[in-house]
Formats: sequence, C-alpha cells, structure tokens
Amino acid sequence: MAAVKPGERPIVVEETPGKKAYCRCGHSARLPYCDGSHSRQGTGVVPTVVEITEPCRKAICQCLRTGNDPWCDGSHSRPPP
Repeated sequence: MAAVKPGERPIVVEETPGKKAYCRCGHSARLPYCDGSHSRQGTGVVPTVVEITEPCRKAICQCLRTGNDPWCDGSHSRPPP
C-alpha cells in the first residue's frame, strides 16, 4: 500500500465543460486528473469527481488540506495543523 503523496502548490488549469475526476492520491501521471493510480497503488483514497458546467480557470488543490475540495483555498501557504 502506497502512501498518499501531497503536492506543495495547486495546479491551475483552463477547464472545459464535462465530468472531471481529480487525483487525491498524488500518484497520477496525469495530475491533476486521476489515472487510476489510487487503485494500482492501494492508497485507500478515491478521486474527487465534479461536473464543470462552463469553461473556466480552476486551481486544483494538491496539498490535500483544502476546506473546499477539490479547489485550492490557500491552505498550502499556511503551516500544517
């Protein structure tokens, strides 16, 4: 079983409408999107799935401490609890 691998900063993407699965394990080769690594690595976490309704710019949390999953809320810039 692999440990979850948090990042240090969000990944900013220009999103298009549709269903998106954002990686929460940190092992995906397609960050910020899930590629199924959580299953292969046995991390015990699952992706966060959201529906994007219109084109937009989004900051996807990678530190895994946001209070607004999957969107960055600046938690990466504060000391861990």
